Amino acid sequence: MNAGFQLNAFDPNALGDLKRLARTDGQSDQALRAAAKQFEALLLQMVMKSMRDATPASSLMDGEQTKMYQSLLDQQMALNMAQSRGTGLSEVIFRQLGGTSGPAAAIDALDGGDDDKPEGFDIANVIRRAAIPAVSARAAESAAALAALPPAYGVPGMGAGLGTGGFEGGSILEKAILENKLRAAVRSARDAGDAVSQQARDFVSEVWPHALEASRKTGIPPQFMVAQAALETGWGQKQLRHADGTPSHNLFNIKAGAAWTGRTVDLAVTEYTNGRAYSEPSRFRAYGSYAESFRDYANLMMRSPRYAGVLGQTDPAGFARSLQDAGYATDPMYADKLTRIIGGSTLRGALALAG
Repeated sequence: MNAGFQLNAFDPNALGDLKRLARTDGQSDQALRAAAKQFEALLLQMVMKSMRDATPASSLMDGEQTKMYQSLLDQQMALNMAQSRGTGLSEVIFRQLGGTSGPAAAIDALDGGDDDKPEGFDIANVIRRAAIPAVSARAAESAAALAALPPAYGVPGMGAGLGTGGFEGGSILEKAILENKLRAAVRSARDAGDAVSQQARDFVSEVWPHALEASRKTGIPPQFMVAQAALETGWGQKQLRHADGTPSHNLFNIKAGAAWTGRTVDLAVTEYTNGRAYSEPSRFRAYGSYAESFRDYANLMMRSPRYAGVLGQTDPAGFARSLQDAGYATDPMYADKLTRIIGGSTLRGALALAG
């Protein structure tokens, strides 16, 4: 920096001097260094302010006027420190922004003027740490669990087919980013679980084992069936009941046809024709337990030709749409409602707690 450019916290023309320096021919490196020192001064001023804030106030010297003059003093002190030896940050910024000339005389003084030593601070000379180990086993387990879920439960930006093998390749930075995303996904699921109602938690915890068993038979993802049961019964609160108030355990509101020989529940329900709702008396199947309900649902999906398109669906929207196209429900918004529940935070949080 030229000798005629001296920064002063009280000088309103200091910024103008810096601009004029930048416009002067042959002074580009000096202007860049001056700007870098201004940035270092700003950082030092923030550090000093934080130190002042952390210092207990004195009842004798804690007036507003005192604070104002103290801040002006700190500003000038930060400028003076940056213009002398400083912290070396300005030199790093200068080099990173393309500065090519040697460091200022004040920086040269740090090495005693020895020309054989490197000039100033160069990040290229920093001794690097050993490579960061691969991500933790806990994160790898989380990755495997997340990879087993359908796309609706995946981590945004992770890509398809994520598994424990995904940790074997890639740079150290990529692995660190991957681990952070996995931790964030698990943390997000747990946070969502904290906001889930106790009713939803209890419902999912109770039906989840039966959904797993039905999934092994049908190939339908268990969370899809849990979501459908939640939609049909309002998370278990609105399931069909007998006249005496006992539950029917009919989680999927399957109607009783002529071939059904078990117990039934008679109830008037809402149906839709051409988008218009109407009430219709209907007869529904009744079961002795939720396990029976899931088994009957699995048998219906596997044995009825109309639901052949439902089997093998791993996409939430595809599963919901295939159910509606097969005539499972007359509600025109059925597929949309089911898709939202499958991808919603309530089910995701409840599953995180149930698992």
